[in-house]
Amino acid sequence: MVSPMFIEDDLSFFQRIAKLNYWLITLIFFVAGVGIASLYSAAGGSMEPWASRQLMRFGVGIIGMVFIALVDIKWWYRLTWPTYFLGLGLLLIVELKGHVGMGAQRWIDLGFMQLQPSELMKIAVVMAIARHFHGASPEQARRLSFLIVPALVILAPVSLVLLQPDLGTSLMIIMAGAAMMFMAGAPIWLFIAAIGLVGVSIPIIWQFLHEYQKQRVITFLNPESDPLGSGYHIIQSKIAIGSGGVEGKGFLQGTQSHLNFLPEKQTDFIFTLWVEEWGLFGGIGLLILFLLIFISALRTSLRCKHNFGKYIALGVSVNFSLYIFINISMVMGLIPVVGAPLPLVSYGGTSMLAAFVGFGLMMSCGVYRHSKVTR
Repeated sequence: MVSPMFIEDDLSFFQRIAKLNYWLITLIFFVAGVGIASLYSAAGGSMEPWASRQLMRFGVGIIGMVFIALVDIKWWYRLTWPTYFLGLGLLLIVELKGHVGMGAQRWIDLGFMQLQPSELMKIAVVMAIARHFHGASPEQARRLSFLIVPALVILAPVSLVLLQPDLGTSLMIIMAGAAMMFMAGAPIWLFIAAIGLVGVSIPIIWQFLHEYQKQRVITFLNPESDPLGSGYHIIQSKIAIGSGGVEGKGFLQGTQSHLNFLPEKQTDFIFTLWVEEWGLFGGIGLLILFLLIFISALRTSLRCKHNFGKYIALGVSVNFSLYIFINISMVMGLIPVVGAPLPLVSYGGTSMLAAFVGFGLMMSCGVYRHSKVTR
């Protein structure tokens, strides 16, 4: 266990500004730039309706991220449980009178935006698990009784998200939470047993899936079985990616997207649009930017002298990486379509808000990496 051995005096405002992770901020600007350029192209060379709103959200998000980063990490430690239970409350509001869209009840209508609490809940779960394992000894982390609380922290929001229904987000909360528990020292046999249990339970789980969820799995196994129906999305995505070739068709020259063959080009399938226009080189370039962000998060975790910050940075990086892996695998036909946005690139207010909150917390861990955080 890395104990909080170092204590820093209160940092001045300018000292905190100097300790910000400007390398990470630069990478975020580049990735967000890819998103805005893609949304500009998706609209046929116009800032409306997506790129201008995304640019505005990016500006607000950057300011919020820096504010979160400058707040002493000890405050976020103290606010962990209020944040978590606020997230649960918002999920309950969604269930009682949430906004229904595309057959699911996942949003709260705030007037100026549609808030999706499940996105923010991912960060709240990371904070709660980080707080629980902060200060825990390796022996404690291996006790089953000690793992009951993080298990409940994960299962409570998952049960509410499944009611929306949103299987994809539920799985991401479970995977991110399980990854944090594993990194904190939970016994590996527990995860092997859980995976085995899920495997043997698949026939039972299948019976509880909604019809559209079953259809997604069937379409994943054989998209050509319904090329004009459920298989249309992934077939058009593969055509667009393949047609981009090595160098791409050029900015604003993507035929699949501009002729509206590619559905949801501004959200779930924005990576497809990018690769069609910028080719293999463009796709690899974006993946390199994502990899550098992950490395920056890992570096923050390794440099942090208290476990709360270490686990926060790891949890945010895992969450971020899961989104990237699932979205890109989905549009390439490697996994079923689950509706996961590409972080900082896809159009969407709550997903961008959640990303900036996560990065802000991670940078706060870096700024206050020597602070003593006590239970």
